[in-house]
Amino acid sequence: MTTDEWGYEEFNGPSVWPKFFPQAGGLLQSPVNIETSKSTNDMTLNCKPLYWNYCPEMCTKIINTGYGWKVDATGGEGSELSGGPLGHKYKLEQFHCHWGCSSAKGSEHTVDGIPYAGELHLVHWNCDKYNSFAEAIAHPDGLAVLGVFLQAGTETHDELEKIVSLIPQVALRNQTAEITNSIDPTNLLPEDVTYWTYHGSLTTPPCSECVTWIMFKSPLEVSEKQLNAFRSMRTWTPEECCSEAHGGPQLVNNYRPPLPLGNRVLRECGAM
Repeated sequence: MTTDEWGYEEFNGPSVWPKFFPQAGGLLQSPVNIETSKSTNDMTLNCKPLYWNYCPEMCTKIINTGYGWKVDATGGEGSELSGGPLGHKYKLEQFHCHWGCSSAKGSEHTVDGIPYAGELHLVHWNCDKYNSFAEAIAHPDGLAVLGVFLQAGTETHDELEKIVSLIPQVALRNQTAEITNSIDPTNLLPEDVTYWTYHGSLTTPPCSECVTWIMFKSPLEVSEKQLNAFRSMRTWTPEECCSEAHGGPQLVNNYRPPLPLGNRVLRECGAM
């Protein structure tokens, strides 16, 4: 199995990843179940507040990867994430989302065993120490991911709606669309900046153990209609489709179940 052949089915899903991607069987894997009673309130995190700065023009295109939608954020300058548990400056590379077939599940991390309807990941790389995302991924301090839970509600999320409006153009695997409506990653983050943090891995192959995770406690409220737009995406390429009406299986349940925290320390910054 190559990095292009994995998926979320029984034959190619998370349970078999360690057979083909050795790091997926490591002790520092993500996601995890966040047990709030076991998190350590670390006052030093308050002394170095999280700082981020994003330029909306950096979001250049959206693609259906076959595993979900992904927005490339490699255009222009001015991207920075620092502070909190991070000892360096990190640059936004892309952001993507995980969701379920219903709003009863879909997030990768859980909180005291309870999942959310979805989870947004903003993936950054250490631009102080490394020259590229590809170089950074090979080092323990290479990446930092901001994680945001999505909670199904009645309110439409305005910034996420810009992504939803592009979904029809990327309904099938490998389809891409240019972004012309200036998506601002800042508006995809919650107002409450309390969070949990721990050291872990990418949640997709090759599952490299190179990620400082920063999981915001406060979820974003999104509408069921917006979540259904994500669920309307398909896993087949245009070449694989026998007709426009049949694009293959729905792209749903694209999440990895939680793995043991083990001896890792789960720290928290601030109480909600």
